[in-house]
Amino acid sequence: MINVQAHPAVKAFVCGALSGTCSTLLFQPLDLIKTRLQTLRRDVRRGSPRIGMVAVVVSVVRTESILGLWKGVSPSFVRCVPGVGIYFGTFHALKQHFFLERSPGPGEAVLLGAAARAVAGVFMLPVTVVKARYESGMYSYGSVFGALSSMCRTEGPQALYSGLTATLLRDVPFSGMYVMFYTQVKATLPQAVGLSPCAPLANFGCGVLAGAMASLVTQPADVIKTHVQVSPQLFRRHMDVVWYVYKVQGLTGFFRGVVPRSLRRTMMAAMAWTVYEQLMAQVGLKS
Repeated sequence: MINVQAHPAVKAFVCGALSGTCSTLLFQPLDLIKTRLQTLRRDVRRGSPRIGMVAVVVSVVRTESILGLWKGVSPSFVRCVPGVGIYFGTFHALKQHFFLERSPGPGEAVLLGAAARAVAGVFMLPVTVVKARYESGMYSYGSVFGALSSMCRTEGPQALYSGLTATLLRDVPFSGMYVMFYTQVKATLPQAVGLSPCAPLANFGCGVLAGAMASLVTQPADVIKTHVQVSPQLFRRHMDVVWYVYKVQGLTGFFRGVVPRSLRRTMMAAMAWTVYEQLMAQVGLKS
């Protein structure tokens, strides 16, 4: 139960964390599939048979059991639950500070979402690195904190922030565009819809549309981020990944994993915002 006397930003954090718990557990398999597709190496070259989502799912289930699809769920929880809470807490605080008397315009919505994601992204990046390595199947860490300790000991503290640039280039534009698309699409709905029992379903639909558009634009940055975080010994710079992907897979390589990622980001963001707005309404706050 959320303390009704708590600061509004704290309430927003708790609401965001609860929404992140639901969406993380449900959509983790899509993130694992996306990471596996992006980290296929020597066997994925131009002209070779295409390896898709179904093949990855069959391989994981055959070699790791059905629960293998949830590999990396522990770091996902450690990352997403507080991360989503930090995002929504920051988002609410910024919105209340700058837009207390009015709704933000399209450009302002972009900046609002981007700023909130930048704060959450930087704070949670070490766990993001561990999460990517868990999902790749190339590392055998015993726990999230054991992985963080191992990385610091063997690779140095800087390894915890590998892929920072690509992560921000992926997440900051995604969140900025998502908030803009979401708020603008939602604003076109009749006011009666927002007050009806169908409001959560309408909000979810707005979130799906916004997430699909934002995911497609930011997919190349996600591919680069995954390679840098999973194989830092091979890719010291982001441009190393760009040249590698283009040389081995062509331009289509920058969109490898786009389907599972788009599905996950779209559905996860839509669910997170829908649950967040419903919880915020329950505690008497405007989202």
